Amino acid sequence: MARPMHARRPATLASLAAELGVSRTTVSNAYNRPDQLSPELRRRVLETARRLGYPGPDPVARSLRTRKAGAVGLLLTENLSYAFRDPAAIGFLEGLALACEGAGQGLHLVPVNPEREDVTAVHSAGVDGFVVYSVPDDDPHLAAVLSRPVPTVVCDQPRVEGVDLVGIDDHAAIAQLAGRLIGLGHRNIGVLCMRLARDRNDGFASIARQRTAHFHVQRARLSALADSFEAAGVDWARVPVVERFDHTTTSGESAAAQLLDANPEVTALICTSDILALGALAEARRRGLRVPHDLTITGFDGIAEAERAGLTTIRQPVLEKGRAAGKLLLGAADHSRPRQITLDTELVLGSTSAPPRTTEERWFGP
Repeated sequence: MARPMHARRPATLASLAAELGVSRTTVSNAYNRPDQLSPELRRRVLETARRLGYPGPDPVARSLRTRKAGAVGLLLTENLSYAFRDPAAIGFLEGLALACEGAGQGLHLVPVNPEREDVTAVHSAGVDGFVVYSVPDDDPHLAAVLSRPVPTVVCDQPRVEGVDLVGIDDHAAIAQLAGRLIGLGHRNIGVLCMRLARDRNDGFASIARQRTAHFHVQRARLSALADSFEAAGVDWARVPVVERFDHTTTSGESAAAQLLDANPEVTALICTSDILALGALAEARRRGLRVPHDLTITGFDGIAEAERAGLTTIRQPVLEKGRAAGKLLLGAADHSRPRQITLDTELVLGSTSAPPRTTEERWFGP
């Protein structure tokens, strides 16, 4: 029979302190409060720890003792891949990460499927506070976040009484874009918008659905467009609005196709995001439509891909939005009243907007 192998017992904080001839507090400070030790003593502690195989203080035990997780939670009501695929989300995530880095905090992503109501991920997240990134006002995950006794900052939507908010003036921003198109002479327009509620609707959005949208950002943008064009004599009830649940360029293509098939007379497509607008550009090319001679297309966000495509759009500072949300959350203990930060936007006049074509000028393709 083979002789049993005797594994070496791992070093502990106590055995490491005994080996070094220092207190356990000194060893702990080498990891958690390095400013309390001289550089030479900390180097000696860490080198001895590596030699003896000491893995460092147990983070779970430390969090139980201090009641701090050392991490910020980001609630994202999308699948995890969205945070690394959507350009606006990527920019926001970078800004939030920069704020966390500056404060020595970690970042814990809490992605949840937008079509499910299981809030376990929110309740089990070991975080010291939450940044909520653009969710509907009736989202159960938002309710779960607000039920936890930790500070919370909302980015974009919804507005929650007593909760810090970072965002832009969506109404004013897209009204500026509408004013530009009205000035060019566009009256026959169509709109492609992101999801308006948690239920899936990949099709035309009624006036009632627009006005009761649970995503405040989309509701504000549609409301501003309605106000602007009705002031110019356009009956908003006759303006086709196509909604897409998934935020992808493919969704933009299919939405543009659906709208143009039903309303070939439109001279401009206003998209509530650059992603949808990029998809609409692809669909226009597929149909042989010249942009902007035959069809004006505009977006919203100002992502790099839109700039490269020459898209007329509204640029918003997504990275700074993430950084501001992180700073608000990490400084929440120093403020007793809810704060609101409204960031500036900019109208970018690209090459995809022009006066509407006349009937005689209409391009039917090769």
